Parts: sequence; structure tokens; C-alpha cells
Amino acid sequence: MRVEDEDVRLMLAFRDGDTAAFDALFGRWASRVMRYLDRMLRDAASAEELAQEVFVRVFRARESYRPEARFSTWLYRIATNVALNELRRPHRRRPHESTDGEQGVAIRLAGNEPSAERVAHARRVGGAVDRALQELPDRQRSALWLSAVEGLSYAEVAEALGTTEKSVKALVHRARAALARQLPVEETV
Repeated sequence: MRVEDEDVRLMLAFRDGDTAAFDALFGRWASRVMRYLDRMLRDAASAEELAQEVFVRVFRARESYRPEARFSTWLYRIATNVALNELRRPHRRRPHESTDGEQGVAIRLAGNEPSAERVAHARRVGGAVDRALQELPDRQRSALWLSAVEGLSYAEVAEALGTTEKSVKALVHRARAALARQLPVEETV
């Protein structure tokens, strides 16, 4: 049990019938949840409505709440599910009908922002890459980082690491091979 978390303590009190504890949780978390949903949906009005939905779900889930993780983790999981459900709704994907007199011609409005699924996928892949990089030996990680991320030539990397250009090529090759083995090939979103 994670009763040391003040939010968990409040949720447990609410579960046991203390409605003032729910009010306190709402006061502490409503603006953060709304801000999170606004970032996910890019629509402040929908974010406000869905924040209310999140707290309705918290209210309904009080009986089954178990403090197995931090309250914030549980709350953001609910908020994420609500946001993803909203993003999947047909009205968000339906093309807009033309109003310029051409009947039956649909205009698809596309935003410049990547979809929530694409962002989530990128974060998952980024986390996996970070973990895989940490598993590399220090010199391999340094050589790969300096050449691939910082854009240094192999000669510059060799100078920075105090080794030969041939050694840098071998370090980078081994690092890439190790990453290829550690990182699963995933479908793109």
C-alpha cells in the first residue's frame, strides 16, 4: 500500500465515504488533468468536458480503487484512456463536407500535429532506444553519440576519444549492431 502518498490517502478516505476528500482531489488535480487533455486533444472545450468525465470515472471507481501505484499514475491512465477514446470517435475523423456548392465533394482537413498514436509510438521507441543506449559499453555509446547525434566525423570522434579513426569505425559498427539486436523491429504507426 502506498498510503504515504497524500493523494492515495485522500482517495482511500473518499472510498471509505469522505466526500470532502473527493473535493480535495478534484481541487488538486482538475487543472492538471485539463491541461494534459488539452495537449492530447488540441481542443480546450473538449478537454474541459473530458476532464469532468475523468473525475466522473474516478467517482465511480472509488469502490474498486486499490493503491497499487501512485494516485497520479492511476489518474493519468484514466485521462489517457478518455483522451484516446475521444480521438477515435468518428466525428474527429469524418471529413468535412464542402459548403462551396459542390455536392458530394468531401474536404479532409489535416492538422500539422502528429496523431496521438504517432506521438505515443515515438515516445515508446525513444524510451527503448534510451535504454538500449545505456546498455552499450561507454566507448561505443560515446562514439555512436558523437558521430550520429552530434554529427562529428570519424576523425573528430577519434580525436575526442583519444583513439584512431579505424577504432572509431569499429566502435560505431559494434554499437549499431548491438542496438539492432536489442531493439525490436516495430511497425510504424
